[in-house]
Amino acid sequence: MMTESPVRLLVLRLAAPTIISMLVSSIYSMVDTFFVAQLGTSAAGAVGIVFSVMASIQAIGFAIGMGAGTLASRQLGAKNDKEANMYASTGVFIGLVVALVIAVLGFVFVSPMMKLLGATSTILPYAEDYARYIFLSTPFMCLSFLLNNYLRVEGKALYGMIGIISGALLNIALDPVFIFVLGLGTRGAAIATSISQVVSFAILLTMFLKGRSGLRLSPRYVSFKVGVWSFILYTGLPSFARQGLASLSTIALNIMAAMFGDPAVAAVAICYRVMYALYSFMLGLGQGYQPVAAFNYGAERYDRVYGATRFTVRLGSLVMLVCAFVCFVFAPEIVRAFRKDDLAVIAIGTAAIRSQSLVVATLGLTTVTNMGLQSTASSGKATILAMGRQGIFFLPCVLVLPHIIGLGGVIVSQAIADICTFVLAIFLYRGFLEELKGHMYAQKAERIANNL
Repeated sequence: MMTESPVRLLVLRLAAPTIISMLVSSIYSMVDTFFVAQLGTSAAGAVGIVFSVMASIQAIGFAIGMGAGTLASRQLGAKNDKEANMYASTGVFIGLVVALVIAVLGFVFVSPMMKLLGATSTILPYAEDYARYIFLSTPFMCLSFLLNNYLRVEGKALYGMIGIISGALLNIALDPVFIFVLGLGTRGAAIATSISQVVSFAILLTMFLKGRSGLRLSPRYVSFKVGVWSFILYTGLPSFARQGLASLSTIALNIMAAMFGDPAVAAVAICYRVMYALYSFMLGLGQGYQPVAAFNYGAERYDRVYGATRFTVRLGSLVMLVCAFVCFVFAPEIVRAFRKDDLAVIAIGTAAIRSQSLVVATLGLTTVTNMGLQSTASSGKATILAMGRQGIFFLPCVLVLPHIIGLGGVIVSQAIADICTFVLAIFLYRGFLEELKGHMYAQKAERIANNL
């Protein structure tokens, strides 16, 4: 399937489950924000504060999962099953150790951590209630993302979708029960999220225990060699740079927004959730493309990597452009759905959504270029590109512009960073395609020589 199926249909087939998973997860995230926002503006702001923690946990799970999963996928493509199992099992062990450390430190230091992340005095109690339960579920959350990546990179994203969607739907169902029926407020939202993460992990782990995956996870396959750990972390570095810096940028955004009061923090939280829903489509499409690129690169089918890359960029850019238009037009209605009685939140949120909608179509080229480089042993370039959007370009903007142009600086920082990253991505994209062409020409020349 991975080396012979029509490449466009293959990308769509593998992307469909991941797109659905990402969209359902982002919708659950917005629903979570919606229910908590009914408790007040400060409660809505707390969700934005704690979301940066959840994004960090997700970034770690994704990074280790993509590092070990991509290496395992290349080994599967090269018919080295033993090496593939070694990378996969070692990745799980690394993820578990890191997640346990985060859970303990986060639970013990929850109050100072929330203040550091930008919680105001009125937001702090809500943020503490929410964060405690999130830290308790950290190992399950981290390993869920990790196992989902394993299934996806070997072309079995459907199984991963089942695990992720099951947890997300359960969360949506439990939110109103715990928040309103049981009267637990933000604590109830966190409990619902924690339960859903445990369920997702259990379902995903069952997929491996029942042999649904071609990878075998076992303690006997775990390697403690420094070189193996380093290779996994290095390969996953672009994912961590992409999503870890996204978490850091969210923290910086919350801190700067807090300078302008709780309505600004709440508006930023709402905008982030809405734009993440758009970005989740692109991430899902890219995650369908990645196993095609990694597997065929390992099998030296460079022509298929080339075709998959061009197709995914074009499709992703078109869909993002359409979604951006809808969000720009209906931005006030979108924000009003969360906080209809707070005019300040509506005004700030509308401006933020429209600002990002103007440039969100650039994510098609940027995301695919980043994932393509990561999947084909160019992790260094992928990391630089990943650091651009949320680090190199965004952090200076969000830390400096608010002091110059006030709240407008908070609103436009992401749009400016996206434009700068797009320019960098154009050069890397062209270089990536030229490299693939070089491999294709070399193979053609070798075939001609062999026929003579």
